[in-house]
Amino acid sequence: MTGGAPPDVLAGGGTRTEPAGLDGPPGPCGRESGSGGDAFAPPAAAPAPDPDTDTSRAVEQVLRAYLDERVTEAAGVDPVFAHEVAARVRSLVLRGGKRLRARFAWWGWRAGGGSPGTAEARAALRLGSALELIQACALIHDDVMDGSPLRRGAPTLHVDFADLRAASGTGGDHGGYGRAAAILAGDLALAWADDLAADTGAQCAAQSSLLVQWRRMRQEMVAGQYLDMRAQQGAASPEQALRIALLKTALYTVERPLALGAALAGMDGRDAAALGAAGRCAGVAFQLRDDLLGVFGDPAVTGKPSGEDIRGGKPTYLTAVARARLERSGDTDSLRLLQRAVGEPGLGEEDMRRVRDVLEGSGARGATEAEIDRLVRRGREHLARVPLPASVADAVSGLLGTAVGGPPARSPGHAAASRPESMSFVRGEHT
Repeated sequence: MTGGAPPDVLAGGGTRTEPAGLDGPPGPCGRESGSGGDAFAPPAAAPAPDPDTDTSRAVEQVLRAYLDERVTEAAGVDPVFAHEVAARVRSLVLRGGKRLRARFAWWGWRAGGGSPGTAEARAALRLGSALELIQACALIHDDVMDGSPLRRGAPTLHVDFADLRAASGTGGDHGGYGRAAAILAGDLALAWADDLAADTGAQCAAQSSLLVQWRRMRQEMVAGQYLDMRAQQGAASPEQALRIALLKTALYTVERPLALGAALAGMDGRDAAALGAAGRCAGVAFQLRDDLLGVFGDPAVTGKPSGEDIRGGKPTYLTAVARARLERSGDTDSLRLLQRAVGEPGLGEEDMRRVRDVLEGSGARGATEAEIDRLVRRGREHLARVPLPASVADAVSGLLGTAVGGPPARSPGHAAASRPESMSFVRGEHT
């Protein structure tokens, strides 16, 4: 056979040909584009939203088109795989979430001088879409490791896969099958994320700089997750807890998305460093605030059971500071109570109340709140060093403030203005 790749035989007697467009014109930096047409353009009937006023919807429009292409491509590989795995990844990604990382990437790009009225804006939206996909990978794998039953109002993928296996009437370990299938689904989300990050459509220099940041982010998020898991086997010090918060949350959620957007825009190195430092401060403060809410928050507001972090043995700065203070004060009774409670899944509400009293009485809650305040101040100082138009400065500081959970961390010298979009408080490092 000549004239191209031969078709492959599919289950059920069908054939697979190469996905349309792979022989299309070269993409940026000499790569082949993933499509012969404009794969990322929204449907003609759907007007494109203004990314400045509704970043989330603008990203979702790009993301939906990309995912539709990937699921169609997966059907060309195997229809069962497409239906049971690829379509489930697509459903999870489009089912919700705050799109926080995508929003930080967009405003990092705007801070670097990007303009929403230019063709380059599409590259920033593709970048935001890639971040949503790598987030999906993290969610799927985290849920497997944590044994979580629900995600975004529906069964987690490993539960869904286990139910699928059970409904088929097949014997064996349905739970093990579900976990294994979910790991593969997470891998697929990561592959799609990498593909999209590698082909945003940016100019070669910007694309190269972006990929340096992307590689760092991937390694940091895995390191943070591993250290978090490792620390659950013993008591973390306050310094270790902060290190985990930095790697698992601050860098991945705030600093790297900002840095990715800034790199895409070609932002000056000194300004990009100051912007990243502001993001780092906000990101750590975000995790510390989340730790406080995990113990003292109202479930009706946070959407999570109060005390979940204590019962799950999560190594937080809050509990680490409490341990250190109790050890210094010689309060062995309170220390033993805390040590027994952390990691006890059956901890009752009365014991949880005692734990809250210990965290209050030891001064750990106050020390955590003081550290959040310090980080917010430092973040403002870093952001003030970045020369930004007032509207962009207000949007970035408002988004940073929303992540932290307190008032918007407005940079000095910039007047307050209405925020670019509705940004309710985000609870949980993986949303």
